[in-house]
Amino acid sequence: MGTVITWWGHATCTVEDSGVRVLTDPLFVRRLAHLRRRLGPLPPPEAAVADVVLVSHLHSDHLHPRSLTRLAPGTRLLVPRGAAWSVPGLRRLDSRRNPGGLRITEVEAGDEVEVGAVRVRAVPAHHDGRRLPVGPHRSPALGFVISGESRTYFAGDTGLFDGMAEAVGPVDVALLPVGGWGPHLGPGHLNAERAAEALARLAPSVAVPVHYGTYWPIGLDGVRPHEFYGPGDEFARKAAGLAPKVSVHPLGHGESVAPEAAP
Repeated sequence: MGTVITWWGHATCTVEDSGVRVLTDPLFVRRLAHLRRRLGPLPPPEAAVADVVLVSHLHSDHLHPRSLTRLAPGTRLLVPRGAAWSVPGLRRLDSRRNPGGLRITEVEAGDEVEVGAVRVRAVPAHHDGRRLPVGPHRSPALGFVISGESRTYFAGDTGLFDGMAEAVGPVDVALLPVGGWGPHLGPGHLNAERAAEALARLAPSVAVPVHYGTYWPIGLDGVRPHEFYGPGDEFARKAAGLAPKVSVHPLGHGESVAPEAAP
């Protein structure tokens, strides 16, 4: 059956493995606050079809309640511990409050959830997991490893951190953020070079760059445009030097790759 990865833009991907559809950080809007989608059409309706949806952290470009309303009632949703307390819009989507809502489970690093023939394990990420850039840290930022016929690591948003490879474990496919939504990246992010360094530590067989080339601040189209268009190809170039055994697949929005699982 194999594994198929589809990139819909930003951090939104579908991982199909063992007959299970896993959707990551769904964002299905043309505009989000001061950001607009500059490249690619909005994901089609089939992008919202999933058996389980993974949310890596609480930032609104990763946990977006309005996008979650496109999911079918009863869809399984895994979110970081404390997310429902921090995001009232998420509580309104919970099937325990809303009969047509989503089956929401809060997780933290180390937790494992079985969905059909796949197992999803939450792993740590080095990123500010708060909903807003102020206040106490109540929810962790997470990555996820999806294990079925392949082991696929979705990193969410993260910087490099000590023990990253040990925390993630052996993987066949890595979906790594390589950019952002503005001219400058803050702490807790990977640019193309740091993502290639992460790739060298993780040593998967296949990598797909994500989290670039989709959203950009309104009015800043001409400011450092290479930071919008360039990270995917730059990541591929850097990876060729730092992790030459890894096959890197920069995708266009809506494009898919079917990587062979490592032995």
